[in-house]
Amino acid sequence: MIDRRAALAMVAAGLASPLRAAPLRYTIDPQLVAPDLWVVRGVDGPIDGANGGAIANISILRTEVGAVLVDCGPSLRYGQQLKTVAEALTGKPVIRVYLTHLHPDHIYGAAAFDRSIVAATPALARSLETLGPSFSDGMYRLLGDWMRGTEFAAPGKVLGEDHETFGDRRLDLYPLAGHSEADLAIMDTTTGMLIAGDLVFHDRAPSTPHADIGRWLASLDRLGTIGHRTVIPGHGPVDPTSSAAIDQTRDWLSWLRETLDRAVAEGLDPVEAGNLPIPERFAVLKAARYELQRSVAHFFSRIEEQTLPRVDLKR
Repeated sequence: MIDRRAALAMVAAGLASPLRAAPLRYTIDPQLVAPDLWVVRGVDGPIDGANGGAIANISILRTEVGAVLVDCGPSLRYGQQLKTVAEALTGKPVIRVYLTHLHPDHIYGAAAFDRSIVAATPALARSLETLGPSFSDGMYRLLGDWMRGTEFAAPGKVLGEDHETFGDRRLDLYPLAGHSEADLAIMDTTTGMLIAGDLVFHDRAPSTPHADIGRWLASLDRLGTIGHRTVIPGHGPVDPTSSAAIDQTRDWLSWLRETLDRAVAEGLDPVEAGNLPIPERFAVLKAARYELQRSVAHFFSRIEEQTLPRVDLKR
């Protein structure tokens, strides 16, 4: 048996020297998908403490004059690690960070970079000014210490042209909307890769917290005309074709709109709508039930207001 005094001494020593938790670190593993173009895949699930919010795809491009990033992750910690990885991978300093839209899994890593190199379209800059800082409370509640030191950093570069050139690499810029009020897609003309942001999801159900489905479908139609070879979606695996991920995103959004309209017309309540059957063709989509139920929360009351008559008003 352990002597009582020895046991007390061990407890006291433990209290005097508390264990220190290992610092949190993201796994950032860039995969080469085209010459001098890498993708860091996000987790195909919701933001939670297990993934630190690293659910969005991030693109890294090497140019003659520096490294270019498309989106930058959910936190200062992620942005710092991403900067280190990108500069080691390319042998170049990061000279541009594009933000594709306002959602926090894509933007809060900007805190790790000089504001002057962080770029957004005029419409996105306006949205970020209004809504960018407001996401922080929710992110801190969800992620805790992953977010330590993170503060929203507004972009310092407002994009005014339809392209930017870095050395001999031209990036065509497509300001669109639908997933949010202001979305940016980028075409790397060197490789034919379309970096679509969250306008395109692949094998992962689209999220809709700020969506306008009609405008989103129109943006997908526009993306289908630009002559790209392959697609890097905002979430999910790279699409080696030019159209499969775009078509899949369009299919889900069209089904979602029709399903929720019909649910309201048939008098279902939101719980019933969120538990409607999901077609077998969407079985490959990660988080399908989760995103259907979120979309019910986003759209259901609005559809009711637009389609159901007010019984307290005379015609």
